[in-house]
Amino acid sequence: MKLSGQDRIGIATFLLPGLLLFLLFFIIPVVYVFALSFFKWDGLSDASFVGISNYSRILSNSVFRRSVTNNLIWALTATLVQVPLATLMALILNEKPRGWKVFRTVYYLPQVISGVALAMLWQAMYNSEYGFLNGVLKLLGLDHLCHNWLGELNTALPAVLIYWVFYVGYYMVIVMGDLSGIGEEFYEAAEIDGAGKIRQAIHISIPLAKNGIATCVTLAAVLSLRQFEQVFLLTNGGPANRTSTMVLYLYKQLQDLRYGPANASSVMLILLGIAVIMSIRWLFSRWRTI
Repeated sequence: MKLSGQDRIGIATFLLPGLLLFLLFFIIPVVYVFALSFFKWDGLSDASFVGISNYSRILSNSVFRRSVTNNLIWALTATLVQVPLATLMALILNEKPRGWKVFRTVYYLPQVISGVALAMLWQAMYNSEYGFLNGVLKLLGLDHLCHNWLGELNTALPAVLIYWVFYVGYYMVIVMGDLSGIGEEFYEAAEIDGAGKIRQAIHISIPLAKNGIATCVTLAAVLSLRQFEQVFLLTNGGPANRTSTMVLYLYKQLQDLRYGPANASSVMLILLGIAVIMSIRWLFSRWRTI
C-alpha cells in the first residue's frame, strides 16, 4: 500500500517524540560514555586523552576478569536453570491442578517484594552463627556441614546464586501467557494418537511457547549482566572479590573517582550485552517449531 504525504507526516509525528526521547536518554549518553572511556578523568580536574589505556588497564585487572566470569556464570545459570525451572512450573500450573491459582500467586509473590528486603532476609539465613541454614544442619546433627556461607571462597558465589535462581515467578507468568494461547485441538489430536502429558509438553507446549521462552531467556541473561544490589548487600564482592560483578566493579571505580576505567567498563558491559542478546536470537532462530 502506497502511503500519501499526509500519512507519512502523521506517522513521523507519532514517532518523533519517542525517537527524541530515545536519542536524548540512550544514544547520547552511550556516545558520551564511549568518548569518556578514552580519557583519564576524576570528575574534578580536566580530562586528559589516554587512548585505549583504560581498556588495557581493566582487561589486565584480575578483579575485572573475575567480574566478567561471574556475570557469564550468572547468565548461564539463569538461562540453563532459572528459565527451564520457570518453564516447568508453567507447564505444571497450565494443567490447572488443585490449588493452582494459590501456587501461581505464591511463586510470583517474591517479584513484588523489594530486592533489598530479600537480600537482607537471605543474609540472615546464611548467618554463620545464628542463620537458619546452619541451625537446621546443627539440628540434624550435621555440624560438620556448617559454613560461613557468604564468607568462604568456595561457598560465597554458589550461595548468592542459589538464593536468586529460585525466584522464577516472573518468567513463569510470561511462559504461562504463551501456553494459555495454545489451541486445545493440538492436545486433542495428540491424545487421539496416544501421546501422554509429557510428550504433549515436549512436542506441543514447549515449541509453541517458543517466543515466550525466548523472551524469558533474553531477560534473564540481560538481568544477570546487571546484577548489583544482591551482591553489594550480601558480600560487596567478597571474599577476595570472589563474587564481584561488572556493575559492582564499575561502581567501585566511580567511588574511587576513576571515571575513565569506569566508562571503559560500561562500554565492555554494553558490548557483552549485545553479544549475549545476538547469540540468544541466533540460537532461537534455529529452533524449528511444529
